[in-house]
Order: sequence, then C-alpha cells, then structure tokens
Amino acid sequence: MNMKMTNTFGVQFIITLPKHSKNGLADIYARITVNGRRSEISLKAKILAKDWSELKGKAKGKREDVVKLNKHIDRVRSLLTDYYYQLVEMKQPVTANAVKHMYTGKEEKKVMTLLELSDYHKQMETGKLAVGTLKNYTTTTSYIKLFIKTQYDSSDLPINEVNYKFILDFETFLNNYTPTDRKKVLNNNGVMKHLERLKKLINLAIKLGLLEKDPFDKYRLHFEKVERGHLSKAELMVLAGKSFSIERLQSVLYMFLFSCYTGLSFIDIYNLSLEHVSRGIDGKEWLMIKRKKTNVMAKVPLLPQAFTLISKYRNHPVAKANGTLFPVISNQE
Repeated sequence: MNMKMTNTFGVQFIITLPKHSKNGLADIYARITVNGRRSEISLKAKILAKDWSELKGKAKGKREDVVKLNKHIDRVRSLLTDYYYQLVEMKQPVTANAVKHMYTGKEEKKVMTLLELSDYHKQMETGKLAVGTLKNYTTTTSYIKLFIKTQYDSSDLPINEVNYKFILDFETFLNNYTPTDRKKVLNNNGVMKHLERLKKLINLAIKLGLLEKDPFDKYRLHFEKVERGHLSKAELMVLAGKSFSIERLQSVLYMFLFSCYTGLSFIDIYNLSLEHVSRGIDGKEWLMIKRKKTNVMAKVPLLPQAFTLISKYRNHPVAKANGTLFPVISNQE
C-alpha cells in the first residue's frame, strides 16, 4: 500500500497597503505556501497599487526601475524554489517557515516534533499511568512512526504540522493497514483508541503552548457499542469444578475465578496483600483496596468462594516472599 503524499508548494507575490500609508505606496511580499500553510517574506520594496499586476504578481511597465524590480522578484522565486527542493532532498521537514528561514538566513526556531512529544509524555506519565496504559501509548506511537514514514517519507514531523487532514489520513491509514506480524487487523474501536491517544498527546501540546489551535476541534471519535460477553452461572460452576495437574495452570484458573467473585482486574489482584483484608461492620471479611486504574477506594465483600481461594494460598512460599495474597503470575499467563 503506497500512501506517500507529494507536498504542494507555491510562491506568490502580493502587495499590502499599510493602514497609515500617506503616499499610497504598498509593500511587496513573497508568500510561500506548503501543504496549505503560508509564510510571508518582505521584499523591502514598495510600489503604487496601480502599477502592480495581481494576475502576474509583478510590476507593470517597462521602465528601468520596473524591469529591475521584476528581475529581483524572479530571483527570489527561483531561490525559494531551490530551498524547497533542498529540504525535500535532505528529507527534512518541509514547511513554509523552513523555506522562509533558509532564504532569510535565520535559523528556524526549534519546534518539538510529534515523536518528541510522545517521548516527553512517556517521561511525565511513567509511574502515574498503569504499565498497560503506557504500553498502549507505545503501540500508538509505533503506528504514528509508520504512518509518517509512509505518508510523508520522513522519520518525524513538527507538532505544528498535525492538522485536521493529518488526523483523517491517519484514520484512513489505520483502517487500511495490514499487519505483517501476528497482530489482528484493527477494528473500528481499535482505530479510535489510537486516535484517542493521539488526541491526548495533542491536548498536552496545547497545554505546553506548542499549539494554538486544536486540530481535533472538528473531529469526533466514533466508537461502536460492543456487547461484552459474560459467563453464566452454570459456566462459572464448570470452571470452579475444574482442576489441573499443573500447578501454574491451576493458579491461573484460581486468579480468574477470584476476579469473577470480586470484580477486580488483574493488576488489582496482583497487588493484593493481607493489609487489604479487613472485617466490616457486618462481621464479615471485606477487601479495602484503591483501584489501580481509577485511584478510587473500593470496598468489596468477600464471598465465601473468594475467601476460600485466599485461604488456599495463605502459606504459599511465593506469596509469603512477595507479601501478597497470591503467588505473582503475569497477565499473559
């Protein structure tokens, strides 16, 4: 699938009449346009509006000063075009401002790139977001890298180049992308999750003052409602009665059953210790735990089946060594 995009580039010469001009002289500017974004350069020259051809972008007439001005305009056009192609050949981010700054000789102010923003987000959120959530951001970033390479033939993109079209093109890319590994093709909600994470990165850029306008302002995430399956009581009883000869598999089954009995996620069960078990005012055992994902305190009554599972591992060497209710296993297991 080839989605490489060709940059649109143009140079137009225009005049603007200052508000307080007393002699009617207008200033001449070169307007650079790259992919719909503009930047202007003053030619430090003036002309009467009646002596200017908007259609040709040049001065009218054949006087010596007019011929000299038009030759200067042609030179500027040629230089700007050369600088544009230099950026393309060097595989540098091609923007109207980049062309302008090559012409003026001024170094363009360093603009944070999209991937640099992603790295900054990871630094700021490590220890705050769940490991699984950070891993999801890493996956989204890998798709962004691949998209930029495919669409722009570049390794990165300035954050201020992320516009509404970028979002639409990224959505199309995700919908059409066929993984080369064992990963499944993304469904609609999978695509929306990646765009949701990109939106959060863009919100961070706005808060940092890197963007003035939100490119997601007119874009709406569209998730499809999914009916989540659940076990019936009979199915749960079948699992509860199942036993494995391999201890590791039996532990996995017990952890799953404990999740069913308590409604706790893997990461919450993973972090459970004896200090989370306490006796409630009803005289029965309860779990008092701050949920990892929401950081909200949860009070969960321990059903007899759940308490039985805790009792099974009370003296387990791995659980005792880690100070947890259960022997530590991975979510993959």
